[in-house]
Amino acid sequence: MGSVGLGILFLFVSQVSFAQKKEQIGTETVNVVKPYTPTILDAFKVKETPPLDQEDNTKKETVKYTIFSFPVASTFTPSKGKAAGVEKEKEAVLFQNYATFGVGNYGTFIGELYVNHDLNATDYIGGMFRHHSSQGGIENVILDDRFYDTSIDLMYGSNRKEVSWNLDLGYQNQTYNWYGLPADFGTTLAPQDRAILISGIRPQQSYSTLTLGGNVDFNESFFNKMSLKFNHFSDIFDSSENRFYAKPTVEFDVMDSAVKTDLIVDYVGGSFNNNYLNTNTEPIKYGFTNLGIAPSFVMQEEDWTLNIGAAIFYSLDNQNSNNKFFVYPKFNASYNVVGDLMIFYAGAEGNLKQNSYQDFVDENPFLSPTLAIAPTDQQYDVFAGLKGKLTNNMSYNIRGSYINERNKALFKSNDYNENATNQDYAFGNSFQVVYDDMRTLNFYGEVKADFSKNVTFGINGSFSSFTNDFQQEAWNLPAIKLNSSLDVNITEKWFAGTNVFYVGERKDFQVNTNVVTNAAPVTLKSYFDVNANVGYKYSDRLTAFARANNITNNAYQKWQNYPVQGFQVILGVNYKFDF
Repeated sequence: MGSVGLGILFLFVSQVSFAQKKEQIGTETVNVVKPYTPTILDAFKVKETPPLDQEDNTKKETVKYTIFSFPVASTFTPSKGKAAGVEKEKEAVLFQNYATFGVGNYGTFIGELYVNHDLNATDYIGGMFRHHSSQGGIENVILDDRFYDTSIDLMYGSNRKEVSWNLDLGYQNQTYNWYGLPADFGTTLAPQDRAILISGIRPQQSYSTLTLGGNVDFNESFFNKMSLKFNHFSDIFDSSENRFYAKPTVEFDVMDSAVKTDLIVDYVGGSFNNNYLNTNTEPIKYGFTNLGIAPSFVMQEEDWTLNIGAAIFYSLDNQNSNNKFFVYPKFNASYNVVGDLMIFYAGAEGNLKQNSYQDFVDENPFLSPTLAIAPTDQQYDVFAGLKGKLTNNMSYNIRGSYINERNKALFKSNDYNENATNQDYAFGNSFQVVYDDMRTLNFYGEVKADFSKNVTFGINGSFSSFTNDFQQEAWNLPAIKLNSSLDVNITEKWFAGTNVFYVGERKDFQVNTNVVTNAAPVTLKSYFDVNANVGYKYSDRLTAFARANNITNNAYQKWQNYPVQGFQVILGVNYKFDF
């Protein structure tokens, strides 16, 4: 199989001299220059970072800013002796800048400021400031549970006929607290000793991120585009990590087929001052450089499309000289069974996923700064499904997949004891990363409906079965996840929306090493969360909003020992403007 893959690779490289053509299908970055409209931040429970399907794990997510916008209905005015007339729908007034401010219970404060300015016909400059904080106050939590998240981003870009490019510079500071002590913490101690021990815990952790990146798109060249990104990530325990990612893309034609080749350089390197037991004498260092090439070509006919390719990676372990070679499939096919009413699709894909301290913290901010970092070998994801339309305003997507991964990262609670000399994260209030070889059988279904231009509805669900080789369970992975949303434009001025999600049971494991017991995995209960929002558009510029989260006041745990904030309300305003 390796020789065949290399043969295909050399064939692709040898064809660079062919005439170019824009690819007919694939994943592209589209730079859309238009005014922004804002998003209202959700009130904080435990930080919820939903999994995202990403082409690579270093791209900053593209965010759409909306402020629950709605169309203005046309009016029909009959008049005796005249033909009925329909007035034109009033054009929406668009602004390039906005500011958002909101306050709520738990001492919650949100603020956003986005500004954008066209320097001339081709160049522009922009910036964004975001802040989200809470003073805490979760019921029955002993330690400080407040948090802060502040970021600033600056951007400069240019859109010209031959080339478009942009540069981004950003800084983010996040402060969290390891407030999740076990329910039976200190029960082996005298009440006075327990109180003294808890009062001595300083649970604060802060993260800082410096980001520099850019993108270049060539409109008339076989060298199609390139993205670059550098991150420096650190915390107050002297942990430090650097991440560099580069991905140039070339495109050309071979015998009426569009050929695309991605070149990938993905480096991560860093260090932690201590291991969890604080027994090391030197910092714990890690570093991996993944070099990859992913050629693919597209064949398309009237009712079917084939995208055939492969990804080849060479991974260098910079600390242990344990270098490895990987080959992955990149195959996608689709067939229009009944026009756009029913489309069958199938494929097989794999990837070498570069894990990092920053990515882990984005998913779970309550990790101890003592992790083992290594990439995940996503050997293959074989999938098939149907998608299409049930009616003109209702679409569906059903999909089944089987995923095989080696060295998959899982979050698991750290064991602990009640010694006063422990680090502040070593009292059962932090998590580690463990790795396992896993197979996942997954079924996914989704329905979206636009009942009218004023009412939209969506519902989706994911059902998974996990098989582990080494760990007892697939720690903290739910077998069931459901989500639904409804958005309604009530009148020209009023709008509202709801979101309901369900997360099934998860497993975790934690031991108090001072107590000899026959420990067993712990089951975290499933939970529902109901959220709602309502807003009033006072004018084209000014909108007031109210948002309620966790309406059922359910004190569920997203992570073990970490109850979330109960019923939350945020009241705020958004103002759009131009300079």
